[in-house]
Amino acid sequence: MSNHVEVNNKENGERKFFNLQEMPHIVKALDRNQKIYPDILNVIGNTPLVKLTKIPKAEGIKCDMYAKCEFLNPGGSVKDRIAHRMVIDAEKKGILKPGKSVVVEPTSGNTGIGLALAAAVRGYKCIIVLPEKMSDEKVNTLIALGAETIRTPTEAAWDDPTSNIMVAHRLAKEIPNAVILDQYNNPCNPLAHFDGTAEEILWSLDDDVDMVVMGAGTCGTISGVAHKIKERCPRCVVVGVDPYGSILAQPEELNQTDVGVYEVEGIGYDFLPRSLDRNVIDKWVKTEDKSSLQMARRLIRDEGLLCGASSGSAMWGALQAARSLKEGQKCVVLLPDNIRNYMTKFISDPWMEARDFQPLVKKENLPWWGKPVTEDLVQPIKSISNSSSPSEALATLKESGASVLAVVDNKQSLVGVFTADNARRRLANLAGSTSEGLEKFTVKKFYKVDLTHKPTLGLVSRLLDIAPYVVVVKSDASTKVENSVGLLNSEDLLFHISTENKYTNGN
Repeated sequence: MSNHVEVNNKENGERKFFNLQEMPHIVKALDRNQKIYPDILNVIGNTPLVKLTKIPKAEGIKCDMYAKCEFLNPGGSVKDRIAHRMVIDAEKKGILKPGKSVVVEPTSGNTGIGLALAAAVRGYKCIIVLPEKMSDEKVNTLIALGAETIRTPTEAAWDDPTSNIMVAHRLAKEIPNAVILDQYNNPCNPLAHFDGTAEEILWSLDDDVDMVVMGAGTCGTISGVAHKIKERCPRCVVVGVDPYGSILAQPEELNQTDVGVYEVEGIGYDFLPRSLDRNVIDKWVKTEDKSSLQMARRLIRDEGLLCGASSGSAMWGALQAARSLKEGQKCVVLLPDNIRNYMTKFISDPWMEARDFQPLVKKENLPWWGKPVTEDLVQPIKSISNSSSPSEALATLKESGASVLAVVDNKQSLVGVFTADNARRRLANLAGSTSEGLEKFTVKKFYKVDLTHKPTLGLVSRLLDIAPYVVVVKSDASTKVENSVGLLNSEDLLFHISTENKYTNGN
């Protein structure tokens, strides 16, 4: 008999449908699923535990590794659990009143999305305050859920008046009926994981787990899970993953107390939340952006898990810790959020290449690709002091006919750029005013190349795939001064590579 299946089989001149009754059937047990849920908040939790195969094998891991897929929660992250728990608890205590209360929360984004989801369902206005480094995808999701978003400087320390935490607390005092649920200090944060996440892990593995690995942010996840699992599996090793630049890991163990900026979102802090209980964490692993982001890409590519950047941190940390386990032992790694939040960040090859997190793509068929950027190719850029006013900056833009100005300090070192587009957005969308300081209008996140490091035209081209312009600077290692040379845009690069015969094979 032929194995060929005739899809376009016809009977009496008409297409014949498959006989589904005679085909092999796979019917899954539905004992843990409800048929109907009253609302989307009731779908939170019961995320699957999935065995990892390719990555552990490739890394020579002997134990069994499992991923707790928290990115499959309705709002896209593990933070849905605590958001729902905090809202329900506040309602029971009379702290939140539907139709009246305003939920205000400082967050790295995912708790904000969980709270915005809960607010949409249960009838609250929601204001989320998050640092500028957090992805636009998170902000757009929050706005789609009806939340108002406020961005704060990434580099601001937690107790700086301009930080997301301090701004949120100021707003809560100014706005009538505002409530901060305070994920950092709210017992519902670890409690949600003590009652939920940990119970699910134990159920899935029949109370037999040798190691659990989780990233540390507000620390409610790791503290809550650890307390429950250690009650039933005292031998289980709890591993916390913390990025360099954060102080959550035990500094005396790791000799790492410096606070710094890192790209991975949602883990690490420059203070110790009350939700952190270091006593139940047996081991810490510190991670770097490059290895974390590359591992997140591997989880997507090799295991088919559409997870986010901090999942890469957790997985990289888990691989380091799991090397101590033997065959037959079980290690669980928690993957906190999903790919949706990072489509224009680590999912983008140009974004990864711009930060040297992966090698610049090679294009040997383009002779100009590897040529260095030189000053004669650069469009000059006019500078303005950071002590100037927005009105002065706007006047300079108009006078020069430019769309971008370099903002410099008293040492003439570049601190940011002032652009017509960003100024328009602030005045039109954020109720900004030209009476504010120039700091409010200064763009600090932009793409640049340093002539000192001999960047190539290929790198500039990749940056222009994701940015309207690239600022060109020349730095001085001894003085730390970064002088602006000018900028390049698509037109500049196009004109150069299309008119230089030596870069176009003589054509």
